[in-house]
Amino acid sequence: MNRSSVLNKLRALMHNPAHVSQPLHAYIIPTGDAHQSEYVADCDKRREFISGFTGSSGTAIVTLNHAALWTDGRYYLQAEQQLSADWTLMKQGLPDTLTESKWLNKVLPVGGRIGCDPKLLSVDKWKPLRKELKSFGHELISVEDNLVDFIWESRPDPPNSELIVLSDEETGSSWQNKIKLVREKMSEENASALVVSALDELAWLFNMRGADVRFNPVFFAFAVVATDSVHLFINPQKLSPQIRSHLKGVQLHHYEDIYKFLANLVDEQTSSKIWINGNSSFAIYSQLPKFQVLLSPSPIALLKSVKSKAEMAGMERAQIKDGVAMCEFFVWLEKEFAKGTVTEISAADKAEQFRSEQEDFVSLSFDTISSVGPHAAIIHYKPVPDTDCTVTNDQIYLIDSGAQYRDGTTDTTRTIHLGSPSKHEQECFTRVLKGHINLCTAIFPNGIKGHMLDTLARQYLWEVGLDYRHGTGHGVGAFLNVHEGPCGISFRISLTEANLEENMVLSDEPGYYEDGKFGIRIENCVKVVKAETKHNFGGKGYLSFEPITLVPIQTKMIDASLLTEKEIEWLNDYHTKVRNLVGEELKNQGKLEVYKWLCQATQPLG
Repeated sequence: MNRSSVLNKLRALMHNPAHVSQPLHAYIIPTGDAHQSEYVADCDKRREFISGFTGSSGTAIVTLNHAALWTDGRYYLQAEQQLSADWTLMKQGLPDTLTESKWLNKVLPVGGRIGCDPKLLSVDKWKPLRKELKSFGHELISVEDNLVDFIWESRPDPPNSELIVLSDEETGSSWQNKIKLVREKMSEENASALVVSALDELAWLFNMRGADVRFNPVFFAFAVVATDSVHLFINPQKLSPQIRSHLKGVQLHHYEDIYKFLANLVDEQTSSKIWINGNSSFAIYSQLPKFQVLLSPSPIALLKSVKSKAEMAGMERAQIKDGVAMCEFFVWLEKEFAKGTVTEISAADKAEQFRSEQEDFVSLSFDTISSVGPHAAIIHYKPVPDTDCTVTNDQIYLIDSGAQYRDGTTDTTRTIHLGSPSKHEQECFTRVLKGHINLCTAIFPNGIKGHMLDTLARQYLWEVGLDYRHGTGHGVGAFLNVHEGPCGISFRISLTEANLEENMVLSDEPGYYEDGKFGIRIENCVKVVKAETKHNFGGKGYLSFEPITLVPIQTKMIDASLLTEKEIEWLNDYHTKVRNLVGEELKNQGKLEVYKWLCQATQPLG
């Protein structure tokens, strides 16, 4: 695609009175959709269309003379490769990188008018951006009709996937009971209504799943939970007789009617509030008068992140199946790579095939990161035909992959070498492993947030002046989004981050990357569990983590001299668990050759 031509068409619209009331000096294209989703449907990939950058995080801004894209450390290398000469890459997180507003102030004349679709920017981002731009003498303008859509001639139609209903036995609770829990939270905050716009919250609340966003079992909808009614805004074509029966008691509306409904919801005679999540779009927020808005994190986010007994049991079943598939994959890889025909893409496809053969497989949970040597240093690398490399025995191979099963979501990264790793690669791997173990075995009191634990995973890299540019862990949904808030483990502090609680599931994934050479990451999903401690200061209660991912960690990559006895004991205990649980399932499925490989791969170290 000719990016210059696309940019010129957009710039023409910025001055076209048929689309804007007054000429714009700049136009912002966020990554998200009307629900502020991390991953979006093809029809919502406007930032990708305008810039060519395919990463899941980033903001594009186009002025009459400039085009710039902001993204974080996971995507620096990828963006450098994908952006044309028309674009300037702004590396978020580096001290010399200007923020969007400061960059706009630098390149725009005084009195600049900056446009943005209010549906695509959250109120938590819109309000501070507007305030900062105003302080510089500029104005942030709502542009209701998205300008990119007018020039995106081949824009896909919005998806309309079939919905499925999960039983109360699968979820652990009926949707009616979940509504009761939400209303209890509303009562505590004197809220007469809660607006629900996050797609995974809607799927969880109503015990339904869809496929409107690739890899994410969600569907496009909004909801309003009031004290005496429940409203769902959804494409009526999705409402089969089974779905209508499941939703008996819910008032159904067309998807587009949410904004009009909210505008008519205001009751000036009451002091109660309408609860809006700060991550809702500014378009949602702007329908309501400020005096009646309670701008606060959604109560559903926290309820959803603490898994029920049924959800946790399902996630652990899913991990056993995933372990079977990954063991099959490594057996296949070790056999086939010597033929010289295994590539990053064919390896990713084979991993997907093995997973798809497991019971209740639905889809992958994200694009598989299958990467050889230098490509492994690109944190969110996705192989494509132009970059596809052969898997060999002289470079590190990293695979970060996962699946959606009806009973749970998985996310696993393993880094292996099919030949002989160098001493430096072994040291780096071992320091990453030490950090992984250090975090997984941490004991901490209730009330702790994940960012307070992040340094535990980096400690042994920092000792020798190494580090990595991504967070250490994210929440994981139960047959939902593989990246789930409001919990996480990162050096970045989020104002909406929740305390860690028993039965949350997160990833533990430290790494290390040398540009142009190799990348290392070790990732398990872990559940938060109660910790037994000798004392219980202040009656707080203490927590720890327990791994639920069940895939061997390649011992060839380890320099055992760098591990302590306790670390070796942890690794051996972990491998015993993998051998017992996955091994039993391999035998049940008649995969005896793979079972033999697993026994060898989980031999005790030291």
